[in-house]
Amino acid sequence: MSGDNPVPTGHGARLTVDLAALVANWRTLAAHAPRAECGAVVKADAYGCGLSAVAPALWRAGCRTFFVAHLSEGIAARRLLPEAAIYVLNGLPPDSVEAFRTHALRPVLGDRDELFEWAAAADGAAPAALHSAALHVDTGMNRLGLPVAEALALAGDPVIARAGIDLVMSHLVSAEQPDDSLNARQAADFLRVRAAFPGLRASLANSSGTCLADAARHDLLRPGYALFGGNPEPGRPNPMRPVVRLEATILQVRTVGAGESCGYNARWQAPAPRRLATLSLGYADGYPRSASNSGHALVGGVPCPIVGLISMDLIILDVTEAPDARRGGTATLIGGNLDIDSVGRAAGTIGYEILTGLSSRYVRTYVE
Repeated sequence: MSGDNPVPTGHGARLTVDLAALVANWRTLAAHAPRAECGAVVKADAYGCGLSAVAPALWRAGCRTFFVAHLSEGIAARRLLPEAAIYVLNGLPPDSVEAFRTHALRPVLGDRDELFEWAAAADGAAPAALHSAALHVDTGMNRLGLPVAEALALAGDPVIARAGIDLVMSHLVSAEQPDDSLNARQAADFLRVRAAFPGLRASLANSSGTCLADAARHDLLRPGYALFGGNPEPGRPNPMRPVVRLEATILQVRTVGAGESCGYNARWQAPAPRRLATLSLGYADGYPRSASNSGHALVGGVPCPIVGLISMDLIILDVTEAPDARRGGTATLIGGNLDIDSVGRAAGTIGYEILTGLSSRYVRTYVE
Protein backbone atom coordinates (compact mmCIF):
# COMPACT_ATOMS: atom_id res chain seq x y z
CA MET A 1 0.00 0.00 0.00
CA SER A 2 1.74 3.10 -1.21
CA GLY A 3 1.58 6.47 0.51
CA ASP A 4 2.80 8.40 -2.54
CA ASN A 5 -0.61 9.31 -3.94
CA PRO A 6 -2.35 12.41 -2.59
CA VAL A 7 -5.62 12.16 -0.74
CA PRO A 8 -8.51 12.91 -3.15
CA THR A 9 -9.67 16.51 -3.19
CA GLY A 10 -12.58 17.16 -0.85
CA HIS A 11 -11.52 14.60 1.75
CA GLY A 12 -9.26 15.24 4.70
CA ALA A 13 -7.89 11.72 4.94
CA ARG A 14 -7.83 8.37 3.16
CA LEU A 15 -8.08 4.92 4.68
CA THR A 16 -6.72 2.06 2.58
CA VAL A 17 -7.71 -1.50 3.53
CA ASP A 18 -5.66 -4.33 2.05
CA LEU A 19 -8.08 -7.24 1.65
CA ALA A 20 -5.34 -9.52 0.30
CA ALA A 21 -3.39 -9.00 3.53
CA LEU A 22 -6.55 -9.67 5.55
CA VAL A 23 -7.07 -12.99 3.77
CA ALA A 24 -3.40 -13.89 4.18
CA ASN A 25 -3.71 -13.25 7.92
CA TRP A 26 -6.78 -15.51 8.11
CA ARG A 27 -4.84 -18.28 6.38
CA THR A 28 -1.84 -17.80 8.67
CA LEU A 29 -4.04 -18.16 11.74
CA ALA A 30 -5.85 -21.16 10.28
CA ALA A 31 -2.49 -22.88 9.78
CA HIS A 32 -1.93 -22.90 13.57
CA ALA A 33 -4.61 -25.58 13.87
CA PRO A 34 -5.05 -27.32 10.50
CA ARG A 35 -7.54 -29.81 11.93
CA ALA A 36 -9.81 -27.04 13.21
CA GLU A 37 -12.09 -24.67 11.34
CA CYS A 38 -10.98 -21.05 11.32
CA GLY A 39 -13.85 -18.60 11.67
CA ALA A 40 -13.70 -14.81 11.78
CA VAL A 41 -14.91 -12.20 14.25
CA VAL A 42 -16.25 -9.25 12.24
CA LYS A 43 -18.04 -7.25 14.94
CA ALA A 44 -17.86 -3.44 15.12
CA ASP A 45 -18.10 -3.08 11.32
CA ALA A 46 -15.26 -5.58 10.90
CA TYR A 47 -13.09 -3.76 13.45
CA GLY A 48 -13.67 -0.47 11.67
CA CYS A 49 -12.48 -1.78 8.31
CA GLY A 50 -15.91 -2.15 6.71
CA LEU A 51 -18.06 -5.26 7.00
CA SER A 52 -19.41 -4.90 3.45
CA ALA A 53 -15.94 -5.43 1.98
CA VAL A 54 -14.32 -7.62 4.64
CA ALA A 55 -16.97 -10.31 5.07
CA PRO A 56 -17.28 -11.21 1.36
CA ALA A 57 -13.48 -11.27 1.01
CA LEU A 58 -13.20 -13.79 3.83
CA TRP A 59 -16.08 -15.84 2.41
CA ARG A 60 -14.34 -16.00 -0.99
CA ALA A 61 -11.20 -17.20 0.80
CA GLY A 62 -13.11 -20.09 2.39
CA CYS A 63 -14.25 -18.74 5.76
CA ARG A 64 -17.68 -20.15 6.58
CA THR A 65 -18.32 -19.15 10.21
CA PHE A 66 -18.57 -15.56 11.42
CA PHE A 67 -19.10 -13.91 14.80
CA VAL A 68 -20.67 -10.51 15.47
CA ALA A 69 -21.58 -8.75 18.71
CA HIS A 70 -25.16 -7.57 18.21
CA LEU A 71 -28.31 -8.74 16.50
CA SER A 72 -28.21 -5.69 14.20
CA GLU A 73 -24.69 -6.65 13.13
CA GLY A 74 -25.88 -10.18 12.47
CA ILE A 75 -28.66 -8.91 10.21
CA ALA A 76 -26.15 -6.80 8.28
CA ALA A 77 -23.81 -9.78 7.93
CA ARG A 78 -26.63 -12.03 6.74
CA ARG A 79 -27.40 -9.66 3.86
CA LEU A 80 -23.80 -10.10 2.71
CA LEU A 81 -23.39 -13.79 3.54
CA PRO A 82 -26.59 -15.69 2.75
CA GLU A 83 -25.05 -19.12 3.40
CA ALA A 84 -22.67 -18.46 6.32
CA ALA A 85 -23.04 -19.61 9.91
CA ILE A 86 -23.36 -16.35 11.87
CA TYR A 87 -23.18 -16.36 15.68
CA VAL A 88 -24.24 -13.35 17.77
CA LEU A 89 -21.90 -13.11 20.75
CA ASN A 90 -23.93 -10.84 23.02
CA GLY A 91 -26.67 -13.39 23.48
CA LEU A 92 -30.43 -13.37 23.07
CA PRO A 93 -32.08 -10.04 23.93
CA PRO A 94 -35.67 -10.31 25.22
CA ASP A 95 -38.29 -10.65 22.48
CA SER A 96 -35.69 -11.15 19.74
CA VAL A 97 -36.31 -14.81 18.87
CA GLU A 98 -38.33 -14.02 15.76
CA ALA A 99 -35.62 -11.73 14.37
CA PHE A 100 -32.99 -14.42 14.94
CA ARG A 101 -35.17 -16.93 13.11
CA THR A 102 -36.02 -14.60 10.25
CA HIS A 103 -32.36 -13.93 9.54
CA ALA A 104 -31.10 -17.46 10.34
CA LEU A 105 -28.79 -16.18 13.08
CA ARG A 106 -27.33 -18.25 15.92
CA PRO A 107 -27.44 -16.72 19.40
CA VAL A 108 -24.60 -17.40 21.82
CA LEU A 109 -26.67 -18.24 24.89
CA GLY A 110 -25.01 -17.11 28.09
CA ASP A 111 -27.49 -17.85 30.87
CA ARG A 112 -30.35 -20.21 31.71
CA ASP A 113 -33.05 -17.69 30.89
CA GLU A 114 -31.71 -17.28 27.36
CA LEU A 115 -31.27 -21.02 26.93
CA PHE A 116 -34.78 -21.91 28.04
CA GLU A 117 -36.38 -19.06 26.08
CA TRP A 118 -34.66 -20.23 22.88
CA ALA A 119 -35.58 -23.85 23.55
CA ALA A 120 -39.22 -22.96 24.29
CA ALA A 121 -39.47 -21.07 21.02
CA ALA A 122 -38.24 -24.15 19.21
CA ASP A 123 -40.95 -26.39 20.71
CA GLY A 124 -43.49 -27.16 18.05
CA ALA A 125 -41.69 -25.14 15.39
CA ALA A 126 -41.33 -26.57 11.92
CA PRO A 127 -37.85 -28.07 11.36
CA ALA A 128 -37.14 -25.49 8.67
CA ALA A 129 -37.66 -22.73 11.24
CA LEU A 130 -35.06 -24.09 13.67
CA HIS A 131 -31.56 -22.70 13.79
CA SER A 132 -28.54 -23.71 15.84
CA ALA A 133 -27.21 -21.88 18.85
CA ALA A 134 -24.06 -21.85 20.97
CA LEU A 135 -23.70 -22.31 24.72
CA HIS A 136 -21.38 -19.76 26.32
CA VAL A 137 -19.59 -20.97 29.45
CA ASP A 138 -17.73 -18.51 31.68
CA THR A 139 -14.34 -19.95 32.64
CA GLY A 140 -12.97 -16.78 34.24
CA MET A 141 -13.99 -13.56 32.49
CA ASN A 142 -17.01 -12.94 34.78
CA ARG A 143 -18.68 -10.99 32.02
CA LEU A 144 -21.10 -13.21 30.07
CA GLY A 145 -21.75 -16.94 30.13
CA LEU A 146 -22.93 -19.67 32.48
CA PRO A 147 -20.61 -20.52 35.38
CA VAL A 148 -18.84 -23.84 34.88
CA ALA A 149 -20.88 -25.57 37.60
CA GLU A 150 -24.17 -24.47 35.99
CA ALA A 151 -23.01 -25.62 32.59
CA LEU A 152 -21.97 -29.03 33.93
CA ALA A 153 -25.36 -29.38 35.62
CA LEU A 154 -27.00 -29.03 32.21
CA ALA A 155 -25.07 -31.96 30.74
CA GLY A 156 -27.61 -34.51 29.53
CA ASP A 157 -30.53 -32.14 30.02
CA PRO A 158 -32.97 -32.39 27.09
CA VAL A 159 -33.00 -28.59 26.86
CA ILE A 160 -29.60 -28.72 25.14
CA ALA A 161 -30.99 -30.70 22.22
CA ARG A 162 -34.26 -28.73 22.18
CA ALA A 163 -32.29 -25.51 21.88
CA GLY A 164 -30.26 -26.87 18.97
CA ILE A 165 -26.94 -26.27 20.72
CA ASP A 166 -24.18 -27.19 18.27
CA LEU A 167 -21.25 -25.34 19.84
CA VAL A 168 -19.92 -24.84 23.36
CA MET A 169 -17.55 -21.91 23.81
CA SER A 170 -15.71 -19.74 26.29
CA HIS A 171 -13.44 -16.70 26.17
CA LEU A 172 -9.82 -16.45 27.29
CA VAL A 173 -8.90 -13.71 29.77
CA SER A 174 -5.16 -13.30 29.12
CA ALA A 175 -4.34 -15.20 25.94
CA GLU A 176 -1.90 -12.47 24.84
CA GLN A 177 0.18 -13.32 27.94
CA PRO A 178 1.11 -16.98 27.33
CA ASP A 179 2.71 -17.46 30.76
CA ASP A 180 -0.34 -16.28 32.69
CA SER A 181 -1.60 -19.13 34.87
CA LEU A 182 -5.18 -18.15 33.99
CA ASN A 183 -4.70 -19.70 30.55
CA ALA A 184 -4.00 -23.17 31.92
CA ARG A 185 -6.79 -22.87 34.48
CA GLN A 186 -9.34 -21.83 31.85
CA ALA A 187 -8.18 -24.50 29.42
CA ALA A 188 -8.60 -27.18 32.11
CA ASP A 189 -12.09 -25.96 33.06
CA PHE A 190 -13.11 -25.81 29.44
CA LEU A 191 -11.90 -29.37 28.84
CA ARG A 192 -14.19 -30.51 31.66
CA VAL A 193 -17.11 -28.72 30.05
CA ARG A 194 -16.34 -30.09 26.63
CA ALA A 195 -16.16 -33.64 27.97
CA ALA A 196 -19.60 -33.19 29.52
CA PHE A 197 -21.11 -32.35 26.13
CA PRO A 198 -19.86 -35.08 23.78
CA GLY A 199 -20.73 -34.56 20.17
CA LEU A 200 -20.74 -30.76 20.34
CA ARG A 201 -18.03 -28.68 18.72
CA ALA A 202 -15.92 -26.52 21.01
CA SER A 203 -14.35 -23.08 20.63
CA LEU A 204 -12.00 -21.28 23.02
CA ALA A 205 -9.23 -19.61 21.00
CA ASN A 206 -9.42 -15.94 20.06
CA SER A 207 -6.61 -14.27 18.05
CA SER A 208 -3.95 -14.76 20.71
CA GLY A 209 -5.42 -18.11 21.71
CA THR A 210 -4.55 -19.51 18.30
CA CYS A 211 -0.89 -19.07 19.28
CA LEU A 212 -1.22 -20.97 22.57
CA ALA A 213 -0.90 -24.72 23.05
CA ASP A 214 -3.32 -27.15 21.44
CA ALA A 215 -5.42 -27.20 24.64
CA ALA A 216 -6.80 -23.79 23.64
CA ARG A 217 -7.58 -24.49 19.98
CA HIS A 218 -10.30 -27.17 19.85
CA ASP A 219 -12.64 -27.31 16.80
CA LEU A 220 -13.26 -23.69 15.87
CA LEU A 221 -10.89 -20.72 16.06
CA ARG A 222 -12.35 -17.22 16.58
CA PRO A 223 -9.70 -14.70 15.48
CA GLY A 224 -10.63 -11.05 15.22
CA TYR A 225 -7.98 -8.42 15.93
CA ALA A 226 -5.13 -10.35 14.32
CA LEU A 227 -7.04 -10.60 11.05
CA PHE A 228 -6.73 -6.83 10.76
CA GLY A 229 -2.99 -6.72 11.46
CA GLY A 230 -2.89 -6.63 15.26
CA ASN A 231 -0.10 -8.60 16.87
CA PRO A 232 -1.50 -11.72 18.59
CA GLU A 233 1.83 -12.23 20.40
CA PRO A 234 2.82 -8.91 22.02
CA GLY A 235 6.54 -8.70 22.69
CA ARG A 236 7.37 -10.88 19.68
CA PRO A 237 7.67 -10.01 15.99
CA ASN A 238 4.21 -9.60 14.51
CA PRO A 239 3.38 -12.53 12.19
CA MET A 240 0.42 -10.65 10.72
CA ARG A 241 0.52 -8.51 7.61
CA PRO A 242 -0.58 -4.86 7.97
CA VAL A 243 -4.10 -4.32 6.69
CA VAL A 244 -4.88 -0.62 7.18
CA ARG A 245 -3.12 2.54 6.11
CA LEU A 246 -4.29 6.00 7.15
CA GLU A 247 -3.06 9.10 5.31
CA ALA A 248 -3.98 12.76 5.66
CA THR A 249 -3.45 15.88 3.59
CA ILE A 250 -1.04 18.59 4.74
CA LEU A 251 -3.05 21.81 4.65
CA GLN A 252 -0.34 24.28 5.57
CA VAL A 253 3.33 24.50 6.56
CA ARG A 254 4.69 27.38 8.64
CA THR A 255 7.71 28.33 10.71
CA VAL A 256 7.45 29.33 14.39
CA GLY A 257 10.08 30.89 16.58
CA ALA A 258 11.57 29.60 19.82
CA GLY A 259 9.04 29.77 22.64
CA GLU A 260 5.98 30.03 20.40
CA SER A 261 3.14 27.63 21.08
CA CYS A 262 0.64 25.81 18.91
CA GLY A 263 -2.82 24.36 19.40
CA TYR A 264 -5.38 24.85 22.14
CA ASN A 265 -4.18 25.86 25.62
CA ALA A 266 -0.57 26.22 24.42
CA ARG A 267 0.35 22.74 25.58
CA TRP A 268 3.53 22.74 23.47
CA GLN A 269 6.18 25.41 23.00
CA ALA A 270 8.88 25.34 20.35
CA PRO A 271 12.32 24.76 21.91
CA ALA A 272 13.89 26.49 18.87
CA PRO A 273 12.67 27.70 15.49
CA ARG A 274 10.58 24.83 14.04
CA ARG A 275 8.58 24.04 10.90
CA LEU A 276 5.02 22.95 11.62
CA ALA A 277 2.55 21.22 9.31
CA THR A 278 -1.20 21.13 9.91
CA LEU A 279 -3.03 17.96 8.83
CA SER A 280 -6.66 17.64 7.76
CA LEU A 281 -7.45 15.04 10.43
CA GLY A 282 -8.57 15.15 14.05
CA TYR A 283 -10.42 13.31 16.78
CA ALA A 284 -13.70 13.62 14.84
CA ASP A 285 -12.02 11.29 12.35
CA GLY A 286 -11.37 8.78 15.09
CA TYR A 287 -7.72 9.63 15.70
CA PRO A 288 -7.43 9.72 19.51
CA ARG A 289 -6.92 13.05 21.24
CA SER A 290 -4.83 11.17 23.80
CA ALA A 291 -2.02 11.00 21.20
CA SER A 292 -1.46 14.75 21.64
CA ASN A 293 2.26 15.45 22.18
CA SER A 294 3.01 11.71 22.11
CA GLY A 295 2.05 10.29 18.71
CA HIS A 296 3.87 10.52 15.37
CA ALA A 297 3.18 10.61 11.67
CA LEU A 298 5.46 9.88 8.72
CA VAL A 299 6.18 12.54 6.11
CA GLY A 300 8.36 11.32 3.28
CA GLY A 301 9.26 8.39 5.53
CA VAL A 302 10.52 10.71 8.30
CA PRO A 303 8.91 10.31 11.76
CA CYS A 304 7.38 13.65 12.78
CA PRO A 305 6.01 14.18 16.29
CA ILE A 306 2.48 15.37 16.93
CA VAL A 307 2.73 18.69 18.79
CA GLY A 308 0.04 20.53 20.67
CA LEU A 309 -3.43 19.24 21.43
CA ILE A 310 -5.18 17.30 18.69
CA SER A 311 -8.35 19.17 17.80
CA MET A 312 -11.60 18.03 16.21
CA ASP A 313 -10.47 18.29 12.60
CA LEU A 314 -6.76 19.14 12.71
CA ILE A 315 -3.42 17.77 13.87
CA ILE A 316 -0.13 19.68 13.98
CA LEU A 317 3.19 17.99 13.26
CA ASP A 318 6.75 19.16 13.83
CA VAL A 319 8.16 18.58 10.32
CA THR A 320 11.49 20.35 10.81
CA GLU A 321 13.36 17.16 9.92
CA ALA A 322 11.11 16.29 6.96
CA PRO A 323 12.21 18.22 3.87
CA ASP A 324 9.34 16.79 1.80
CA ALA A 325 6.65 18.42 3.95
CA ARG A 326 4.60 20.77 1.76
CA ARG A 327 1.06 22.03 1.26
CA GLY A 328 -0.93 19.30 -0.51
CA GLY A 329 1.48 16.60 0.55
CA THR A 330 0.60 13.49 2.51
CA ALA A 331 1.33 12.38 6.06
CA THR A 332 0.88 8.76 7.16
CA LEU A 333 -0.76 8.22 10.54
CA ILE A 334 -1.02 4.43 10.31
CA GLY A 335 1.30 2.51 8.03
CA GLY A 336 4.95 1.68 7.57
CA ASN A 337 6.63 1.62 10.98
CA LEU A 338 3.47 3.03 12.54
CA ASP A 339 1.44 -0.15 12.97
CA ILE A 340 -1.83 -0.14 14.87
CA ASP A 341 -0.24 -1.51 18.03
CA SER A 342 2.41 1.23 18.19
CA VAL A 343 -0.17 3.91 17.41
CA GLY A 344 -2.29 2.59 20.26
CA ARG A 345 0.63 2.60 22.70
CA ALA A 346 1.54 6.19 21.79
CA ALA A 347 -2.05 7.21 22.55
CA GLY A 348 -2.12 5.36 25.86
CA THR A 349 -4.62 2.83 24.56
CA ILE A 350 -4.69 -0.35 22.48
CA GLY A 351 -4.76 -1.06 18.78
CA TYR A 352 -8.30 -2.43 19.08
CA GLU A 353 -9.54 1.06 19.96
CA ILE A 354 -7.58 2.61 17.12
CA LEU A 355 -9.17 0.24 14.60
CA THR A 356 -12.73 0.41 15.86
CA GLY A 357 -12.57 4.22 15.97
CA LEU A 358 -11.82 4.55 12.26
CA SER A 359 -14.16 7.20 10.93
CA SER A 360 -16.76 7.22 8.18
CA ARG A 361 -15.33 10.61 7.12
CA TYR A 362 -12.37 8.97 5.40
CA VAL A 363 -12.45 8.22 1.73
CA ARG A 364 -11.97 4.45 1.75
CA THR A 365 -10.02 2.40 -0.76
CA TYR A 366 -10.02 -1.40 -0.81
CA VAL A 367 -7.21 -3.25 -2.57
CA GLU A 368 -6.88 -6.97 -3.28
